[in-house]
Amino acid sequence: MKRRDFIQLSGMGLGAMMGASIPVLGNSVSVERLLEPAADAAQKKKMADVALNAARSKGATYTDVRIGRYLQQFLFTREKNVQNIVNAESYGVGIRVIVNGTWGFAATSDVSTAGIAKCAETAVAIAKANSKIQTEPVVLAPQKGVGEVVWNTPIKKNAFEIPVQDKIDLLLKVNSEALKNGAGFVTSNMFFVNEQKYFASTDGSYIDQDVHRIWPTFTVTAIDKAAGKFKTRDAISSPMGMGYEYLDGLASEKIAGPNGLVGYRNSYDMVEDVIFAAKQAKEKLTAKSVQAGKYDLVLDPNHLGLTIHESVGHPTELDRVLGYEANYAGTSFATLDKWKTKAFNYGSKEVNIVADKTQPHTLGAVGYDDEGVPCKQWDIIKDGILVNYQATRDQVNILGETASHGCCYADNWNSVQFQRMPNISLLPGKEKLSVQDMIKGVEKGIYIVGRGSYSIDQQRYNFQFGGQLFYEIKNGQISEMIDDVAYQSNTQEFWNSCAQICDKDDYRTFGSFFDGKGQPSQVSAVSHGSSTTRFNGVNVINTGRKIG
Repeated sequence: MKRRDFIQLSGMGLGAMMGASIPVLGNSVSVERLLEPAADAAQKKKMADVALNAARSKGATYTDVRIGRYLQQFLFTREKNVQNIVNAESYGVGIRVIVNGTWGFAATSDVSTAGIAKCAETAVAIAKANSKIQTEPVVLAPQKGVGEVVWNTPIKKNAFEIPVQDKIDLLLKVNSEALKNGAGFVTSNMFFVNEQKYFASTDGSYIDQDVHRIWPTFTVTAIDKAAGKFKTRDAISSPMGMGYEYLDGLASEKIAGPNGLVGYRNSYDMVEDVIFAAKQAKEKLTAKSVQAGKYDLVLDPNHLGLTIHESVGHPTELDRVLGYEANYAGTSFATLDKWKTKAFNYGSKEVNIVADKTQPHTLGAVGYDDEGVPCKQWDIIKDGILVNYQATRDQVNILGETASHGCCYADNWNSVQFQRMPNISLLPGKEKLSVQDMIKGVEKGIYIVGRGSYSIDQQRYNFQFGGQLFYEIKNGQISEMIDDVAYQSNTQEFWNSCAQICDKDDYRTFGSFFDGKGQPSQVSAVSHGSSTTRFNGVNVINTGRKIG
């Protein structure tokens, strides 16, 4: 089979590489199908009005309709081989209504006038059925309609317009460079998502949005056959709300650390990173094992993003706090009684964490959420104190607020929208402070780069986090690479140990491209920004010691 034919046919099947952690939404399509234009705004407005009018005629007091076309392209390679290429499209309409103070939802892929009207009628019928057991009516925060508006991710290169051959060539070059520089095995992947979303509601909004996300990544493995050991290093790329320009490397701001590269900002050089990765994975084979004990930790943003996600992002989701996620993902230690005191020390006074869906190039950046609410920034933790949660139109009344936070999202047209995590980020320090200056003040510590394995309890309180690269700090200087490092703490103790945060010049984002939540499960993408941060006196364990 010719390579060109293989690439085209691979797009028609999902293949063995697709696991539960990499969800594919929609049907397999050709590459050409991904480039076909969507319906124009006038067409979508007519479709939306069919739904709004049909639901109103059947008794709905509120209706919103989402017309969505969701495109995905995923590419997978290993060493010298292409393993799979996935091209997927999903297109349809989701309609949500309130009848008798109760929600109803229905969705359809039949986008004819009759199909949409029938879907709206079904949503109303479901709401009426639900109302028989509803104990309290839905209370929606008021939302003024915004009229007809458009918002697009500000991309320079549409990733779907870049030939598949070019993408595969880059991935295979990445693999080749890894093997040349000491890797025994290497896998590399690219994930591209385009959400073409149209929202309309009885509030008077008609919102057309075009959202793009990108994530290039790899894993390299170095092996020592004689010792029977292997070590890995993952890419230090960040998934971004950008186009293919993220991969051209032309505008990348490299972040240098001990013994090589530790990060990029705004653009990413995948080949350069994999060369460092192969050498660092090989170096890990001979790195000494950490001595367990208390250390001051200097955490790079590429690592700290995951800790923020798990220990701040999830426990401050209001639906989780209220117990709505208990059956699937647990609850939260950050209960309403703690928030009501306005004095709960979530962290030290250095800790200021905001929720934000407006920051450019982030995964969560959109103009409006999936309830038609304009997106914004708001405080979650202020000077160490828990001051707010993440809430949607039907939740903010619980907090005594009158406006939604604008963090409602559905991963597809056939999924009902609900509260999803916005970008949750640690604000940089106000005083000038570089990573080098921070390290100078550490007598006994560890500098950690990259996300690794982790574990956290169902209340998001007790946890353990690993990483990719670890460097011992002695008397204000990096001494050598070490390995087998993980730190243990609880959320409140950990964030109260936060002692220093580098300034805005070191600020970077990391994120989760497939963050799961809900039943039926949905995925979303969210970024977490921070500068390099110091935490004092954290318990470090050795993960490599054998028991018995």
